[in-house]
Amino acid sequence: MTEHLKGPATTGEENWDIVIRPSKGNAPDLGLVWRYRNLIWMFFQRDFTTFYKQTILGPVWYIIQPSLTAMTYYVVFGKIANLSTDGLPPFLFYMSGTIIWSYFAACLTNNSEVFSKNANLFGKVYFPRLVVPLSVAMSGLVAFAIQFLLLLTVAFGIKIANPDLGLSYRFLFLTPLVLLYIAVLGIGAGLVVSALTVRFRDLVYAVGFMTQLWMYATPIVYPFSQIPERYLWFYYINPMTTPVQIFRWALFDVSTLPVTLCLANLAVTVAIMVCGLALFSRAEANAMDTV
Repeated sequence: MTEHLKGPATTGEENWDIVIRPSKGNAPDLGLVWRYRNLIWMFFQRDFTTFYKQTILGPVWYIIQPSLTAMTYYVVFGKIANLSTDGLPPFLFYMSGTIIWSYFAACLTNNSEVFSKNANLFGKVYFPRLVVPLSVAMSGLVAFAIQFLLLLTVAFGIKIANPDLGLSYRFLFLTPLVLLYIAVLGIGAGLVVSALTVRFRDLVYAVGFMTQLWMYATPIVYPFSQIPERYLWFYYINPMTTPVQIFRWALFDVSTLPVTLCLANLAVTVAIMVCGLALFSRAEANAMDTV
């Protein structure tokens, strides 16, 4: 991280209005990041417009991808493996888990190569590097919003055909909190990986594989109520357990989680974010020399 020193400064015979020097400590200057909030918005617009710029279907892929994924899960885990869906229609169960996980995976994987993907930009222009991970989290919200509207449309359609389907309006209040939780976790985990990949480039190739394993260790394709008691300890340290189950509970009144598990997940998420910020701040000082 760096700090700005305003006012005249003399270096030899040259006078500078702003001097950029390495900051002290491992904490990022969040106040400086806030002053660059317009840049976050610019990066968000860039990501959204360029990602599907040369595609035929464009944002329609936001609907196609999770729909096909949910249908695949229905065939494999619902029909072949015959796993329970907590009494929910299979499409709603798998779709709700898929869109939550997709947002987290996007925050994690897209932030895991912040330094390497933006090396040319970082080497030419100074701005708080934390701006890029924040813009990535904002970009993921567009896909989530489109997929969430699809989920609500299908849910209300099924509700009309089957009045017994439980629908709750708690999601109006809880969904923003769930998204904030996932953004913090995804950014924090992504910062940890991006900082480590400055020295250990092999991690880049392991991120996708580890993310896939993490998904199967989270109640996405199976309900939390079916987890054997002897394995519950693992879900106390898996911070993605809480947002997935809370999201389904807020929408469909499925079984909720123990308060102790939610608090344990929250503590793990905060720890990951703190570690990510500290590692990222230390890595950015010499990242351009090693990437």
